Amino acid sequence: MKKALIVWGGWDGHEPEQVASIFASALREHAFEVEVSDTLEAFADAEKLLGLDLIVPVWTMGTIEQKFVNNVSAAVQAGTGLAGCHGGMCDSFRNNVDWQFMTGGQWVAHPGNDGVEYKVEIIANSSPLVEGIEDFYVKTEQYYLHVDPAVEVLATTRFPVVDGPHRLNKPVDMPVVWTKRWGVGRVYYNSLGHHADIVDLPPVKEMMTRGMLWAAEGKRLAVESLGENARIDSNYTGMGDSQ
Repeated sequence: MKKALIVWGGWDGHEPEQVASIFASALREHAFEVEVSDTLEAFADAEKLLGLDLIVPVWTMGTIEQKFVNNVSAAVQAGTGLAGCHGGMCDSFRNNVDWQFMTGGQWVAHPGNDGVEYKVEIIANSSPLVEGIEDFYVKTEQYYLHVDPAVEVLATTRFPVVDGPHRLNKPVDMPVVWTKRWGVGRVYYNSLGHHADIVDLPPVKEMMTRGMLWAAEGKRLAVESLGENARIDSNYTGMGDSQ
């Protein structure tokens, strides 16, 4: 049985408890042992995190102790999957660039705020994670992000849709869904999910479920292919200037 840890909290406007419940139910349907916590102290036990298959943060804004980020980072580098959505993963800790480097991006704006209708465009043949999912429209926040150029983009949205200081620039296709690697760990992100009802939309829930399962599978594959070497990067200190 795979083990997952979901940690929710931060800004209540993103309905973190409800979103965490949706994720927990989806994982339990796939026979995961799921622990749900509402405190960042859940990241305090480094060895426990190393033993997990998946970590799902649902925490918008706030601050985090650097040692907790280091513990999560070491676990993911060693093969534990990391998956999340919206501000719950890529607007979690605005003052921690290590977290942003690991997750692959950071929210910077949502022009028009909530209620903007826009199209999510699936990149055909980009990944089995989006196979069979068609383009769809949503009416919610449209996330403008600063994104790691190393990510593998699976879905995008076109900016601009509404007015803002970005409007006179050329149109850009902003990533909505991506994957990346952190050490030998798999990282999955979906920018949709302002409220629980958006997470529960069929295409969004399906993508999130596939993404969480994909991220969790990386642990087994890493151990099978690398054995103990899967932990080789867990003490990486190349980001020391940010700490």
